[in-house]
Amino acid sequence: MKKLDIALIGVPLDYGQSRRGVDMGPSAIRYAGAIKRLEAIGHSLTDEGDIQVSAIERRDREETNLKNLEEVVQATSKLANKVAEVVEKGHFPLVLGGDHSIAIGTIAGLTAKYNNLGVIWYDAHADMNTADTSPSGNIHGMPLAVTMGLGHEKLVNIFKDGQKVKPENIVIIGARSVDPGERELIKEKGVKVYSMHEIDRDGMTAVMKDAITYLQSKNLDGVHLSLDLDGLDPLYTPGVGTPVQGGISYRESHLAMEMLEDSNMITSAEFVEVNPILDEKNKTADVAVGLMGSLFGEKLL
Repeated sequence: MKKLDIALIGVPLDYGQSRRGVDMGPSAIRYAGAIKRLEAIGHSLTDEGDIQVSAIERRDREETNLKNLEEVVQATSKLANKVAEVVEKGHFPLVLGGDHSIAIGTIAGLTAKYNNLGVIWYDAHADMNTADTSPSGNIHGMPLAVTMGLGHEKLVNIFKDGQKVKPENIVIIGARSVDPGERELIKEKGVKVYSMHEIDRDGMTAVMKDAITYLQSKNLDGVHLSLDLDGLDPLYTPGVGTPVQGGISYRESHLAMEMLEDSNMITSAEFVEVNPILDEKNKTADVAVGLMGSLFGEKLL
């Protein structure tokens, strides 16, 4: 196993959605032992601290139907610059959220190093809404669309103008809650989706083999894993803002992470949507840290 220089970055952002508490996610994941777990595997780890997020009174929709747009733009812009700084030093960025809107900044910053980036989106949701299709106006349901260059210009043009990842370089795993507008966009752009139907029918091993082979065929210079804890069934991860029943199991998720580690393709990762207020004795953060262990090469024997 390759030993990595991991840079841990916390993003206590909860403005991309409507339920308070996910801003405490980075602290919960640290408390669950992320640093000791990764160092015990043999990696070097530097905790870069948290991105500063401005405290505001939440507002209703104003000039746009996107909630807290300016605050999300500010925080994700800071994150993009930090991620760019980390990757330019040759470190592996491991970002802790925070709601899933932080992926806008993470992926934007990665383009400082990677010209043909692939993304694995491990999530119950497609997160491909725009202002025109979003039922809620919550930006955490939009980051994958933004990454493809679709959506509000202030979001699309963070760090670099326009598209950050080609649609054909994206794989979604675990989808089971997709809005009508997202469904049309997935078909239009040809995004590769492995829903719970494929996982149930074919098994996680077959799904991950196919996903890895698919991405390996794209001549990518990096692959980012964006893991939303609601990708798992809420039986295992109760502390998430938008739980969806019928999700991926705890063991299937460990297998997926182990297969990604074996593939040696992951060059950055983020774990998002841990909400301690909704959790049970930090169970969701514990699961996040366990999955990190598998992703970074922890072995039983």
